[in-house]
Amino acid sequence: MIRIATPADIDAVVAIYNQAIESSFQTAFMQPLSVEESRSWFNEHMDPAYPIFVYVADEKVVGWLSIGPYRSGREALRFIVEVSYYLDTEYQGRGIGSALLAHSIHACKALGYKDLIAIILEKNIISIKLMKKFSFTQWAHLPAIANFNGIECGQVYYGLRLS
Repeated sequence: MIRIATPADIDAVVAIYNQAIESSFQTAFMQPLSVEESRSWFNEHMDPAYPIFVYVADEKVVGWLSIGPYRSGREALRFIVEVSYYLDTEYQGRGIGSALLAHSIHACKALGYKDLIAIILEKNIISIKLMKKFSFTQWAHLPAIANFNGIECGQVYYGLRLS
């Protein structure tokens, strides 16, 4: 089941994100985040224009996807949003990422957005495959901009035009 996140979901959202940090090459953060460090970001997503969707299975949050502004405050970019998504490692490979992304595409259309982007580390092949599955195309490549203790990695921007 997919629903909009509530304040009670913050612990699960942060725990799932920290799994991604520990796995490497899924986010550019390298140290786990605390709930307190994440609270401001989470609260910003209580705005209906930029929701966090959670996937609930076995009576717990096992994945989430956030819709966030791209380059906040720049009015000319108000119709493009960034999607970020993470899954509990025990629930990967079950179609949850696909379900969350499909749900978010529909929600973004309803919210009046014209473009979606996902900014992905180029070593995250699973996320790149998910983007391609939903007809996202590579819009940009920033080579070797991330450094994970001596291992360089680029970022790719995948985009989808909604209108």
